Amino acid sequence: MTIIGIDLGTTNSLVSYWSENGSQLIPNALGKLLTPSVVSLDEDGKVLVGEIAKERMITHPEFSTSVFKRYMGTKKKIQLGATTYLPEELSALVIRSLKEDAEHYLGQSLHEAVISVPAYFSDAQKKATKRAGELAGLKIERLISEPTAAAISYGLHLNEAECKFLVFDLGGGTFDVSILELFDNVMEVRAVAGDNYLGGEDFTETLISMFLKHHSLIAADLDRKTQALIRKQAEQAKQAFCESKKVTMSVSKDDASLTFDISLDEYETATKPIFQKLKVPIERALHDAKLKIKDLDAILLVGGATKLPLIRSFVSRLFGQLAYAHVSPDEAVAIGAGVQAALKGKHAMLKEVFLTDVCPYTLGTSISIRKAQGFHESGHFLPIIERNTTIPVSKVDRLYTIYDNQKVINVDILQGEARLAKDNIFLGELNISVPPKPAGTEAIDIRFTYDINGLLEAEVIVISTGLKKTLVIEKDPGAMTPEEIAQSIAHLAQLKIHPRDQQENRLLIARGERLFEENIGSLRHEIGQLLRSFEDLLDQQHAEQITAERDRIKAIFNSIDAQGGL
Repeated sequence: MTIIGIDLGTTNSLVSYWSENGSQLIPNALGKLLTPSVVSLDEDGKVLVGEIAKERMITHPEFSTSVFKRYMGTKKKIQLGATTYLPEELSALVIRSLKEDAEHYLGQSLHEAVISVPAYFSDAQKKATKRAGELAGLKIERLISEPTAAAISYGLHLNEAECKFLVFDLGGGTFDVSILELFDNVMEVRAVAGDNYLGGEDFTETLISMFLKHHSLIAADLDRKTQALIRKQAEQAKQAFCESKKVTMSVSKDDASLTFDISLDEYETATKPIFQKLKVPIERALHDAKLKIKDLDAILLVGGATKLPLIRSFVSRLFGQLAYAHVSPDEAVAIGAGVQAALKGKHAMLKEVFLTDVCPYTLGTSISIRKAQGFHESGHFLPIIERNTTIPVSKVDRLYTIYDNQKVINVDILQGEARLAKDNIFLGELNISVPPKPAGTEAIDIRFTYDINGLLEAEVIVISTGLKKTLVIEKDPGAMTPEEIAQSIAHLAQLKIHPRDQQENRLLIARGERLFEENIGSLRHEIGQLLRSFEDLLDQQHAEQITAERDRIKAIFNSIDAQGGL
C-alpha cells in the first residue's frame, strides 16, 4: 500500500510518493505541483482549495482564507461565511484535496501519509497537524521536520561521505534553522531553532505597510476586498523585485487609482528589522550545536521565500558562501517527505537512511528556590530535558520537600526557555502524596521521556514509598476534545470538494471575476462579456468547444494580467 508524503505549507502545499525513479511530486487537478494553501466556500457550499480559492480571496474575501498554518495548535476560530473553522480543520481540507489528487493520479485509495512540520513547531502544533491529517481521512503515524525532509532530498544528491549542513528554511509563515550532520547513511540533527511567526508573509506585510503609510491609510478602516487587493499588489511587487530594482503598486479605490513607486534600496532598508530577527535563531542553533560558521560544509535553501534575491544575498553575506539551490526550494520538503514515506513503508528499492531528531524546546518543571534571606521563592523553571537534546530521550531529576509535614508535591510540566515558570507553556500537572516528615527528608524522582513522535511522558516516584504516578502529555493548549474531533469529522465529511473535472473551468471563472473587479471601463465590459459567453457554453456541455474557448479566454486573461490591467 502506497504511503504518500505531504508538505503542508503556509503558502503552498505539495504531495509526493516513492516510485522506481525516486521521490516524485504529484500534480493537482490543474496539472500543477504547487497547491496554494487557500480555502474558500462557493455559493453552493462546496469547498474550493488552491488556485480557485486564491482567486476568490479578492472577489469573495468573506468566504476565503489563507495563512491558517500560523495558528495551528490554537483555539483561533476562522470564519468563512456563517461557519467557523479551527486551523486544523482548514488544513484538513487542503490535505483532503491533496489526497484526492494523489488517489486520482495513482489510481488507488490512500490511507496513510507522512506529513512535514516546521522543526520549531511545539507539541501542540505538531499534534494539531497530525489531527488535520486524520480529519482528512489519513492515518498519520509519522511526522517529519521540514528541514530534515529537505536535508534528505539534498543529501541523496550531495554524494558526500560526511557533511555538516545548515538548513535555512524560510516559508510563507515560519522560519526554521536546522543544523544536521550526514555520515554513513545517518542524518543526525545537531540543533534546531526558529520562529513560528516569521516568514515570507512578513516581507509582504512590509510592502503593505509602506503602501498604507504613503497614502495615509489605516488598514482597519478599509473593507476586506480593498485589503485583499492591496495584499495581492504587495505580493506581486515582492516577486517583481526578483527582476527589477523598482516596482509599482496600484490599487483602485473609490473610482481612483492609488499608486506607489518603490525602489529596491527603499525595500531593503524597510526590511532590515526582519533580517535582524532572522539572525537570532541562526546564532542560537550554531551555539547549541557548538559550531562556528566556518565549520559548515553547506547551506541549504528551503521554502518559497528563499527564492527572493534579498534573502539569497543575505544568506551569502552572512555565511560567506553560496547556498545550495539545485533542488527547488518549493519542492525539497515534499521530496524528502516522499522518501520518508518510502522508508516507513520499508520500500525494497530504498537504501535505509537513519534519522535522528532533537527536542526543539526545553521541557521542565517549576521549583522553589531558597533565597539568601532564608525563605523559599516559588515559580522558578527547572529544565529537565534541554532543547536540542537528541530524541528519544529519558532524563530524571530529584526534588525534595521544602517545608515540615508537607503532604503533597505538585509537579507541573512546562515547555519553554524562560527563567520563570509563568513565562513558559503549561502542558499538564501531577499531584503526588508524600509522608509528612521534616523539610528535605522526603524526595521524589521526576522522569521525563520524550519519543521520536514528540510524545512526552512524565513519571513521578516517591523515593520512600515507591508510589508512582504517570502522565502522558496528549492534551495540549488548543487541542480538540474527542467530542469536538467526532463533530469535526462529521462536518467535514458533509462538505463536498469541487469536482476535479470542473476545476479548470471554475478557475477561469474565478480569475475572470477577479479581473472584472480589478478593472473599469471598456476592459471591464470585455471581461464581463467573455465570462457570460463562457458560462453559456458550459451550459451546452460541448467538451471540445469548452476546451478551445477556455484556452482562448485564458490567453486574453494572461495578457491582461501581464499588462497590469489598466
